[in-house]
Amino acid sequence: MPIKVGDKLPAVDLFENDPGTKVNTSELFGKGKSVIFAVPGAFTPTCSKDHLPGFVNKVDELKAKGVDRVACISVNDPFVMAAWGKSANADGKVRMLADTCAEFSKNVELTVDRKERLGNIRSQRYAMVVKDGVVEALQLEPDGTGLSCSAAKDILALV
Repeated sequence: MPIKVGDKLPAVDLFENDPGTKVNTSELFGKGKSVIFAVPGAFTPTCSKDHLPGFVNKVDELKAKGVDRVACISVNDPFVMAAWGKSANADGKVRMLADTCAEFSKNVELTVDRKERLGNIRSQRYAMVVKDGVVEALQLEPDGTGLSCSAAKDILALV
């Protein structure tokens, strides 16, 4: 069953910047208020044109509403996530976390099969508000990839 409001996030290692920099989800999201958004792929059109830039542009508004951190998760390698973050001016605003083998995405049961288009199982598109490691709000895109309810403006209304 996919993760839902009231569930605790799984403890999974993600990667930031390079394969040597592990970030454990329970440590990063275990205290305080976090916004996590996931995308099907770095540098893909909707992700690059709308989803990531929306959070980069709204991070100050989110923090003013008590959000401690904003993180983007994608099934990509950490080098790609770091390059994508740089290209979107996300440095210091949005943590760019690589779910290299889709372990986090599988654990929260929010994967989508994109082998034909993107070469692998990917994360569905969603955004969630997490407080002290527990999901407070979850906006899952109905088709798993569109952008109708998980944009930064949608999450701002929930925090």
